[in-house]
Amino acid sequence: MRTLRVCAPMMPADTRAILDQLTLVDAERTRRAADPSLASAVRRVKAYQQQRFAHTYADLLDHPRYAGATRFFLDDLYGPDDFTQRDAQFARVVPALVRLFPQDLVETVYSLVRLHTLSEQLDSAMGTQLSGTPLAPTDYIRAWQAASGPAARAQQLDLTLAIGTSLDRLTRKPLLRQTLHLMRGPAKAAGLEELQQFLERGFDTFRAMRGAAEFLRIVGERERALADALFAAPGTGLARALGQLP
Repeated sequence: MRTLRVCAPMMPADTRAILDQLTLVDAERTRRAADPSLASAVRRVKAYQQQRFAHTYADLLDHPRYAGATRFFLDDLYGPDDFTQRDAQFARVVPALVRLFPQDLVETVYSLVRLHTLSEQLDSAMGTQLSGTPLAPTDYIRAWQAASGPAARAQQLDLTLAIGTSLDRLTRKPLLRQTLHLMRGPAKAAGLEELQQFLERGFDTFRAMRGAAEFLRIVGERERALADALFAAPGTGLARALGQLP
């Protein structure tokens, strides 16, 4: 099992800490670029995980209150898209972000990049376990178990929920949302439009929920139940795990 360097204790968020995480993400991309079979396997992992998320939260995707936030998780946090351009834009503005924005927003950004790093490392670790055949549920279970232990998956979920909680709190600060809106023009002029759109989607979807506690509780409960089932399989946990996968 590959050691995941990102699982270090939390440190105060600053420019160096955030950029270090983005460097780790870039290292995963470089590793995959040098190994086309791994790159292909990771794409299959990401595509399957997006299908799995849509399967697990089909009811929330149809819910008038929670659909936007669920779609944000599905596309912007769990999606198979290549976020290289967004990350490059992000790296360019980190020093200014740390200097100009409130510390609670900087901490949220740091949690986001830590989640990004950990997820990329876990996806790579799962990809190394796959052959060139289409990914079946049993392949996913085997790769999940070989990629990491329960601690790394618990950290991944904890970071996800922490980001959601922070976004919920930050959206109650009208001045911060107004500042984001005013940044649209300068961001487009500076070539930061993709990053700007990502930030606005996060704020707008959580603000539209009018409170994220129930949504985050549902996500936490379902993700923990899934992780428990995946780590329990095979044996008595196999049927339970397969029942939660698309």
